[in-house]
Amino acid sequence: MEKNNLRYERKFFITAFTKSDVESLIRFHPAVFSEIYHERTVNNIYMDSFDMGHYLDNVIGLEKRMKVRIRWYGDIFGRIENPNLELKSKNGFVCRKTSFSLPAFDLDGDFSIRKIHDTIKDSVIPDRMKLDLGCLEASLLNSYRRRYYLSADGRYRVTVDSDMEFRRIMPFENSFLERSVDYTSVILEAKYDEDSDGGAEKVTSYFPFRMTKSSKYIMGIERLNL
Repeated sequence: MEKNNLRYERKFFITAFTKSDVESLIRFHPAVFSEIYHERTVNNIYMDSFDMGHYLDNVIGLEKRMKVRIRWYGDIFGRIENPNLELKSKNGFVCRKTSFSLPAFDLDGDFSIRKIHDTIKDSVIPDRMKLDLGCLEASLLNSYRRRYYLSADGRYRVTVDSDMEFRRIMPFENSFLERSVDYTSVILEAKYDEDSDGGAEKVTSYFPFRMTKSSKYIMGIERLNL
């Protein structure tokens, strides 16, 4: 099933405050945020062209850029149930995310790019898109813990990401032993619909952090290639 939505995103990469500090700021925010979902682990397999075009577009900071990932929740390895393919395009702060449900697959030592392509082939994604995705390779596996908050007026959502892990993916046979972790940094994201952009500055200016275009995808690629 395809899902498509358009929203604004503002992101803050935080190193000088702990996760508890950030959550305290959210709880005492004038917009009166409350937690709307239990904390859970988010997992992603990012896909990119052979020349890492998506990564380079994000590093350069192009206004229009794209990310392709397979996302699921819970355990990172084993039988992956209810995964979704997400195509995320950004133009400045405006983000459009299109999602497609994928069949279950196994993430283990036999995992390969062929398994990803077979999974996509067996999905209900449009044929033209399947051809385009067949040219992409798996470039990064990452996971992190996420908490979700919603303002009292229901217009602004905030997520807090922590305990980030990044693993290299090889074309064939993966041990996933080559990894990098960041258990100290926190990423705060404010997300809202286009018609709520007028009040977003008032919401985000309460946080004593500098807004950034920091991306977990860029972070993972660079940490594993230093």
